[in-house]
Amino acid sequence: MIILPAIDIKDGNCVRLFKGDFSTVEKVASDYMETAKGFENSGASWIHMVDLDGAKEGRPVNTNIYKDVANKTSLKVEVGGGIRNIETIDEYLAMGISRVIIGSAALKDPVLVADAVNKFGSEKIAVGIDAKNGMVATEGWIEESDVNYIQLAKEMIKIGVEYFIVTDISKDGTLSGVNTEQLKKLSEEVKGKCNIIASGGVHTIEDIKACKELGLYGTICGKSIYKGTLDLREAITVGEGD
Repeated sequence: MIILPAIDIKDGNCVRLFKGDFSTVEKVASDYMETAKGFENSGASWIHMVDLDGAKEGRPVNTNIYKDVANKTSLKVEVGGGIRNIETIDEYLAMGISRVIIGSAALKDPVLVADAVNKFGSEKIAVGIDAKNGMVATEGWIEESDVNYIQLAKEMIKIGVEYFIVTDISKDGTLSGVNTEQLKKLSEEVKGKCNIIASGGVHTIEDIKACKELGLYGTICGKSIYKGTLDLREAITVGEGD
């Protein structure tokens, strides 16, 4: 199982939110490149990055930061936030980003997802499924829909999506543990037809063990690393080891 340390960017700063609430923004590191290189030195092969300004505005905002990390570290960069058209995906991939996350647009514009998978390949595209009480939320988690997270995943699998980042918004940034029940339900429903990356609530190494036990493809760790409740090197050893 791959461990993806996370950096969320707002106004050029490395921050974390509590349950996706923009009013709770907390700066967690002084320099994004220093943070990314620290992840690299701990043995990470991937980094998960989110453009919070982009998610809110519906367009890429902090593009140069992601390009910088992709070009100046060995990390494979996965980026989400504000990606609403094929041109943006093309630009990100051309600048060295390894995987682009389509979030809100997956629900509102499934044709975009299908076009992206067909044009760039399923390994380059991930769909972010952000759920609150099992229902999908969009636009930087500000809007709630009436679509169940499993229903959306199944629809996306039909059009060729193989990678999903599944977040329980009520857990995100809370250090209260991952929602194993939600992840298990999805895993059982899709029966190995896709790669699931868990996001939200990771607190200690026990969460990494729980996700690995579920047979997930990856787990994203953010606040737990910054707050020191999870050692990234240990998480990688446990998660990615045999």
